[in-house]
Amino acid sequence: MKGAMSVALALGLAQVAMAGPLLDRLRERRQAAGQPSSSSPQASLSNVAYGPDPAQVYDVYLPGGGARTSATPAAPVIFMVHGGAWAVGDKAMSRVVDAKVARWGAQGFVLVSVNYRMLPDVPPDGQLRDVALALAHAQAHAPDWGADPAQFMLMGHSAGAHLVALLAAAVPASLGLSGPPVLGTVALDSAAMDVQAIMGQPHMRLYDRPFGKDPGYWRAMSPIQQLRQGMAPVLAVCSTRRDDSCTQAQAFVARAAQLGIRAQWLGQDLSHGDINAQLGLDNAYTRAVEAFMATFSAGVAQRLGR
Repeated sequence: MKGAMSVALALGLAQVAMAGPLLDRLRERRQAAGQPSSSSPQASLSNVAYGPDPAQVYDVYLPGGGARTSATPAAPVIFMVHGGAWAVGDKAMSRVVDAKVARWGAQGFVLVSVNYRMLPDVPPDGQLRDVALALAHAQAHAPDWGADPAQFMLMGHSAGAHLVALLAAAVPASLGLSGPPVLGTVALDSAAMDVQAIMGQPHMRLYDRPFGKDPGYWRAMSPIQQLRQGMAPVLAVCSTRRDDSCTQAQAFVARAAQLGIRAQWLGQDLSHGDINAQLGLDNAYTRAVEAFMATFSAGVAQRLGR
């Protein structure tokens, strides 16, 4: 009887511990189903196709909303991947683009916001290939926009942060990438840096749909397990209001350090959604992220006024 009560108590505590993150995920799914607001910036180039599927498109936001002249130095590019539990979301959502375009567009950055195929049609490994294909396509066409294909930075939120962390760690040839390496990555509040660890213990059912039951797949889809020497710097931003996100970010950074990869984690007292929506506003959080971005290259630092 005591054994049964102990098991029940442990399960009950686990459910309580998961309640906060689960509510975050449910809110994310509701928010991701929304449409861009009427005040959202208009893309300079909308629904640029990088593949045959209708979901394989991205939007391009040029600095100031217009094309650059031949006398303007080639612009650095923020390559943004939305979240939504690998199942919902859209590249034009206000929390994905509004503040980022307003701040960094004014500083001379191009922002590319990416859509990709999602569950139930395409699992995360297919989504990773979509994002890689979009990156290769955008780099190939960057000169057309007055942008520099060698000055790309990856950024993603939630499931999108998981995907860009995987993309950053991937051997380029394994995903068909032939363009210049990216400068670095900013992963915004992913709690799935170690999918293998998550799936090997009691976890939210949210993860069962994308990651299934194959331990080999868990490892392949774990950014922490795919880290490799020589990859570009990574900043892992996490919400201190969640039980799992900063723990995952800290473990990711610790493993990166073992491999000689420059990585940092940045905890913020913000909700999961606000980690995305408030990046780009004039606040200490944005300035902290910019301080890390400025280390990517002299060109990025100059645009940021550092």
